[in-house]
Parts: sequence; structure tokens; C-alpha cells
Amino acid sequence: MENLTVKIYSDGADIEKMKQSYKSGKITGFTTNPSLMKKAGIKSYTAFAKAVVEEFPDVSISFEVFADDFETMKKEALKISEYGKNVFVKIPITNTKGESAIPLIKELSKEGLSLNVTAILTLDQVKETVDAFEEGTNNIVSVFAGRIADTGIDPIEVMKKSSEICHEKIGTDLLWASSREVLNIFQANDVGADIITCAPEIIGKLNNIGKDLKELSLDTVKMFNEDIKSLGYSIL
Repeated sequence: MENLTVKIYSDGADIEKMKQSYKSGKITGFTTNPSLMKKAGIKSYTAFAKAVVEEFPDVSISFEVFADDFETMKKEALKISEYGKNVFVKIPITNTKGESAIPLIKELSKEGLSLNVTAILTLDQVKETVDAFEEGTNNIVSVFAGRIADTGIDPIEVMKKSSEICHEKIGTDLLWASSREVLNIFQANDVGADIITCAPEIIGKLNNIGKDLKELSLDTVKMFNEDIKSLGYSIL
């Protein structure tokens, strides 16, 4: 892993798991989203966000707006940006009606907010987003490579081209989102992505990197054997 240039962010909303990921020494930032907050049982957005910023004051943290109309989104974005200097405000590329968020992104970027534009899946969306960023601001473009792959399309070429587009504007980072496996970290690194988000389950597998496959095969058989013992079944 020492040869990797891509930064690994932990994707989640369970603060205890976030702490564990950070202690691994391999994590340099965090991202969250409404679905992850729902899964973690977050009751207060504000309380959660402030607790996270207090716990991790020196690393990048992305918090997402909740509104579906752009007027309210803007108000939420301005409030979220006040949580800390290390906070990036996540804006979905469209609302649920399919209306583009580009005008809002331009407004917020002109006000100097650091943005993380999310739910991007096409190159046109990447280009429109990068063009909307104000010069001199720091922003993240989150392309959902995993969701592209879910449609049966290899995301590698899309991510390579996305990297080229993002790096045309200083201060713009490409984020490989919706990762599915450890291999994605190396793929993200190879295409020139600046960041990859990983769930705690993937972060927990990082110690397998470089492991001897024969040894891993034995570990797998041992795992099966432990499960067999716990089941108490008998075939004969």
C-alpha cells in the first residue's frame, strides 16, 4: 500500500466504526450520506455532525444536504459549511425530479464553499460539475464507479476520462465512490483518482493486501470448519 497515491476515506455514519477506521492509520477522511445515517440510527443530524467534526478536526469530512428543492438545499449547505473548515458539503447532481443542481453548485462555489458533488455517473455530469466550480476553490467530484459496474459496464474508462476532466481545474479531486472490494482501491489508483471511499467492511480487509494466497486458502478452510462446529450438524 505504500506505493498508492489514492487517499482512502471511510464511508459511514457509525462514529465508533469511524474511530476504528481512523485508528488503522490508513484513513485520511470521511464521507456520509442520508442512507448511511438511516442505517446507523442517527437521531439528530446536527448533533452527529458536530460530534464527528469534534472527533476528527483535521481531516476532510463530507456531509450531505437533505432537502430536495434547491432553495432549501442552499440554506442547508450554508449551515453545514459552518460546522468546520474541514467540511465539504455534499450536493446531489440532481434532485428527485431530475432537475440539474448545476445552478446551485455555481452559486455555492462562488460563495467559497468546498463542495462534494455526488451521485454522478456520466461524463457529461462530470464536465458540467467541474465547469461550475469557481477558480480557487477546493472540491470533490464523486463518480459512482460501483454503480456503473452494477449495470454491466466496466467503469475504468469512465473513471480515466473523469480524472482527466477533474484535473483540468486546480483544487478539484476525483473520488471513486461506491467501492465494492479491495481491488477497487488499486483500480482507483491506476486511473488517477485522488480519493476512494470504502465501507468499514472493506477497510477491515486491508490487512489481506499482499497476503499469500495459499495461506488465505487455509484460513478460509479454517473459517468453514469453525462454522461447521457452531452449526452442530451431522451428515452421517
